[in-house]
Formats: sequence, structure tokens, C-alpha cells
Amino acid sequence: MQIAELAALPLPERLAAMEALWDSLSHDPAHDPSPAWHQEVLAQRRKELAQGHTLPWDEVKRHLRALRDDKPH
Repeated sequence: MQIAELAALPLPERLAAMEALWDSLSHDPAHDPSPAWHQEVLAQRRKELAQGHTLPWDEVKRHLRALRDDKPH
């Protein structure tokens, strides 16, 4: 199927095609979209979590809101 053919499909059919394509990509064991450093970061975060190095959710939300509010719009 060509791009022009896809673009001519109704929106629900284009979304279904996109989902099918994504499913085929995400289940392909030969394709790992995450770089190796992601695994290292996740391992470190799991270690910190296991050691109790966590913040209360309210504090995290305050921090994220402060970051959002400090950004120029």
C-alpha cells in the first residue's frame, strides 16, 4: 500500500492501519527501540526504589509543577 492510498482512507481505517503497523514493530524481537543506556537508568532507579530512596507523590507533583511554571511559554 502506498502513502497516497493510506491518506485516502477514512480516519478510522488509517488509525487501524497505524495500530497494526505499530503492533508489528513493537513485537519484532530484532528491533529494540531503546538504547542500552535506558536499561542502565532503569536498573539504577529500581535499585534506588528498593533502597527506599523515593519522594512522596505530593512533593514530586510540586517539583514538576514548579518546573512547568518556570518554563518560558
